[in-house]
Amino acid sequence: MEAKESRPQGFPELKNDTFLRAAWGEETDYTPVWCMRQAGRYLPEFRETRAAQDFFSTCRSPEACCELTLQALGMEVTMVPGKGPSFPEPLREERDLERLQDPATVASELGYVFQAITLTRQRLAGRVPLIGFAGAPWTLMTYMVEGGGSSTMSQAKRWLYQRPQASHQLLRILTDALVPYLVGQVAAGAQALQLFESHAGHLGPQLFSKFALPYIRDVSKRVKAGLQEAGLAPVPMIIFAKDGHFALEELAQAGYEVVGLDWTVAPEKARERVGKTVTLQGNLDPCALYASEEEIGKLVQQMLNDFGPQRYIANLGHGLYPDMDPEHVGAFVDAVHKHSRLLRQN
Repeated sequence: MEAKESRPQGFPELKNDTFLRAAWGEETDYTPVWCMRQAGRYLPEFRETRAAQDFFSTCRSPEACCELTLQALGMEVTMVPGKGPSFPEPLREERDLERLQDPATVASELGYVFQAITLTRQRLAGRVPLIGFAGAPWTLMTYMVEGGGSSTMSQAKRWLYQRPQASHQLLRILTDALVPYLVGQVAAGAQALQLFESHAGHLGPQLFSKFALPYIRDVSKRVKAGLQEAGLAPVPMIIFAKDGHFALEELAQAGYEVVGLDWTVAPEKARERVGKTVTLQGNLDPCALYASEEEIGKLVQQMLNDFGPQRYIANLGHGLYPDMDPEHVGAFVDAVHKHSRLLRQN
């Protein structure tokens, strides 16, 4: 498919569409690269101004993005420093679903998110594309039931085993909320979308195929239809299911142009399993950025060799950590650009 740029009227022309072309599966002169969880997590100047940056302090990470969606559904959410979103009144019983707001109203509750996307797109001045994102239904459900993060997700999984019908009802509500939210992000200026299934690894293949995959598929299908209905150009969609390596083939056929990989997956094996129908994204171990800049260069070279030059977007296998040196992040990006150009000359 040709790389179409979604450009509602009034936005600056995109000067660098390499990321979008790679996402659509077109050939690129070098490998595009981005890092999940960018400024809010590791840039010192960003952290210092965080108190004053109300919107950006809550919209730069997948966790906080989940928080926004659930707040709009009527759940009380507090941000606990160093811990992330916390829900003082999590869903404990089936009847608790009754207190959730109509998912159709979610997009209208999140107008300030759309305004910030538009403002960011304007200020980028066409330098790079803007990526919108949201948490996937199962990941959102875990926050709602667990009341925040959890090492086992045992309360959320208990719902799946003891209340399968109520679980599906909740996952449908979340899907109904996510679709207009993602379409709204594109209308506001997002040029690609990433869905984070951050807690895929807590589900084995059976639970994943029953309670996560159908909704991941549904989001993609309905967002694409929603964009068409709204008269918006299609945008590439990325699915990133952390630790969901057991479902790679299914994810590659779930209606997304790009499948993100975490660092536990071997790139060559992933490529063998998904074929050439999707673009792969990832997957350097984030902790590799603690290595010397020289070592980062070597690790990047190996990663690029393993993924191959085309149908590939470089990234880390998860988000950046707060104590990472911005110079090392820069070394990672530079190494991708340098080695990927050399790889194409061979």
